[in-house]
Amino acid sequence: MNFFPCGQTRREFVWQMGGGFTGLALTSMLNQDGFFGRHTAAAGESAGNALRHQPYFASKAKSCIFLMMNGAPSQVDTFDYKPSLQKYAGQPLPEGKAFTNSGGRKVGFLTPAFRRFRPGGESGLLISDYFPHVRQHADKLAVIRSCHTDSHAHGSALVAMNTGKTFIGRPSLGSWCVYGLGTENESLPGYVVILDKRGGPIGGQPNWSSGFMSAAYQGTLFRPVGDPILDLRGPEHVTRPAQRAQLDMLARLNEQHLAARPGGDELAARIGSYELAFRMQTEAPEAVDLSQETAQTLEMYGVGQQPTDEYGRNCLVARRLIERGVRFVQLYSGGGHLEETWDAHESIEKNHGRHGAEVDQPIAALLTDLEQRGLLDETLIVWGGEFGRMPFSEGQNAPGRNHNPYGFSMWLAGGGVKGGTAYGETDEFGFEAVVDRVHLHDLHATILHLMGMDHERLSYFHQGRDESLTDVFGKVVTGVLA
Repeated sequence: MNFFPCGQTRREFVWQMGGGFTGLALTSMLNQDGFFGRHTAAAGESAGNALRHQPYFASKAKSCIFLMMNGAPSQVDTFDYKPSLQKYAGQPLPEGKAFTNSGGRKVGFLTPAFRRFRPGGESGLLISDYFPHVRQHADKLAVIRSCHTDSHAHGSALVAMNTGKTFIGRPSLGSWCVYGLGTENESLPGYVVILDKRGGPIGGQPNWSSGFMSAAYQGTLFRPVGDPILDLRGPEHVTRPAQRAQLDMLARLNEQHLAARPGGDELAARIGSYELAFRMQTEAPEAVDLSQETAQTLEMYGVGQQPTDEYGRNCLVARRLIERGVRFVQLYSGGGHLEETWDAHESIEKNHGRHGAEVDQPIAALLTDLEQRGLLDETLIVWGGEFGRMPFSEGQNAPGRNHNPYGFSMWLAGGGVKGGTAYGETDEFGFEAVVDRVHLHDLHATILHLMGMDHERLSYFHQGRDESLTDVFGKVVTGVLA
């Protein structure tokens, strides 16, 4: 048997050559299917290219503000009125309602809403007295009363609400929006997250991570009090031309390093972040400067007043950011753990009374302000937590409620949303979604749709698979579309 200098026999050479012909055919077929186009697009995006893209179809919403009520508000005490809780107060949940009660906490008795529900607007949408200011905007809201999710633990449920899965490592909703649509302002981040001064959500950074995408798409944290961005201004003795020269030198060195190591997505994103930070030095201070706002506007948001000052400032900063082309802003209410969040195990009245008073006026002001400026039609507002709360108390004569992933409420307002709408239903006790159930995949599909993206087409090529926010699940909730 004769061997070639490369160590192959003639038969092996002919066999491998034949395999090469089939590889050419496979390459052609994959190319026709768009395989390499998607792969190349994903690689190109990893370099940090977040320039504006065209939506898949015409849509009203250009940006999104997600009002995240960290800790999970009670649906039966806010947006899902259940008179049966009064009728059957003090009785146990009827048999046949199978559930997992998180944390080994005591199961008590059916408990009525702690505050009165009243109709709002021409639609007569029932909203509780925890949100009297928001109730004035009832005709702008589409309340989804039949949400359900996959976890009753805060950490995994928060990650799921933000990324679509209960495990970490996947891109967040904001990352998908910036990846799909880009940004309209190269001098500001496309995705901004503002936490509560009491702390961040359980799970932390994975809630606004870009996951397997380039780090260019992850959320940029703004501080809730003081200067929103630390170290934004350089030393006074370094002039802007000198700083520009330093960055140019650093970029050349980094690009030489990257050229010798293809696929260095993190380094490419870091190079882009240096440039973004340089541009932000000019535009970001003005974007978060509330001294430019009128006294009337500040008063409307509750800035300078207690307990609305912090969340009022954050809502006003959110409006200024989307006004300047930021694609996605997420505001957290509640930080840390238990009663510092909406996690009302101890007392619904004490907890929701406190947190509701902090956010009710600022959220209503945000809706008013956006409408007055002609921005509400192109801004999607999302309100909600990671799950809801049980219709029964935690033990006997206990005023708190435990976690409930089986049925809870969220609402949408703004661009493309059908206002004055209540969609879906929980059972008569508000325990589980039973009519027009909306899983978080459906919610995400609807948000993407309202912003002009198809959740089944918006994908990112990763490890041989086209990944998406909703995976192979989810449907658009057409009942809340205008």
